[in-house]
Amino acid sequence: METTASAACEIARLPEELLSSAISRTAPQDACRAAAVSPAFRSAADSNAVWSSFLPRDLPPLADGELVPAPPSKKALFMRLSDRPVLLADGLTSMWLDRETGAKCYMLSARALCIIWGHTPQYWRWIPLTDSRFSEGAELLDVCWLEIRGKIHSKMLSENTTYSALIVFKIADESYGLDFPDQETSVSIGESIITHQVCLHSYGNEEEEVPQNYRSIMIPAIRTRFRRRNRRVSPPGANVLFPQKRVDNWMELEMGEFYNEEGDNGEVSISLMETKGGHWKRGLIVQGIEIRAKK
Repeated sequence: METTASAACEIARLPEELLSSAISRTAPQDACRAAAVSPAFRSAADSNAVWSSFLPRDLPPLADGELVPAPPSKKALFMRLSDRPVLLADGLTSMWLDRETGAKCYMLSARALCIIWGHTPQYWRWIPLTDSRFSEGAELLDVCWLEIRGKIHSKMLSENTTYSALIVFKIADESYGLDFPDQETSVSIGESIITHQVCLHSYGNEEEEVPQNYRSIMIPAIRTRFRRRNRRVSPPGANVLFPQKRVDNWMELEMGEFYNEEGDNGEVSISLMETKGGHWKRGLIVQGIEIRAKK
């Protein structure tokens, strides 16, 4: 016990600049642990020199007022950026830092995506969002060709980092056609392309009831078509990915992952598609596509 205390005392005698230099070569979580060792470590671990090394050198321009009041230190800035997303200057993208690694993470809003027929009122509509950093999302009204694409330049991302791309969405009460057939996702960067079979619905009845308020307005032929739209003719394959519920009550579905080595491979392209034809769909509410560091 005395030996441990003596060693700690000797370490505490090291110059703060040397301690800061050593801690800055670790990770944000390690710096927080070091701050609990002793007052000398706390002073070094909380210094601007340490937290400047964890902050990205090339933070993108933020929307006005996103960091008001200004954080009083580099550590406070890191904690603010890793606590919740901030809007970028374009108002269509949000960003935050991964608390474990400091990697830059993003969400592309529905407005930042290419949604086929997205601006045709009979197919999609734009609705206000009260539980998102973005003011509006896209709600699918009725299509048989589902195609959603997003892209981000690899230079905006952190180097030497593995990322996951996920679509963030909800399913409206009056929905159909999202459980069959399975959709396909694709994530590509450079020559690397990852594809998955996915299902936006985490469940699928063979024949769902027509919602009550539809029954009074639908003629029998249309009602029959409605039921067929909801009919899964075969169970999902073993390799089909399903969504998970988030703590914010949205759903997320992993579309794929990629490794951003040096950030010089150009654009990362992400897509969700179901274009086999004849399968009508309704009720998908898209908040955006998230690109975050993979644990």
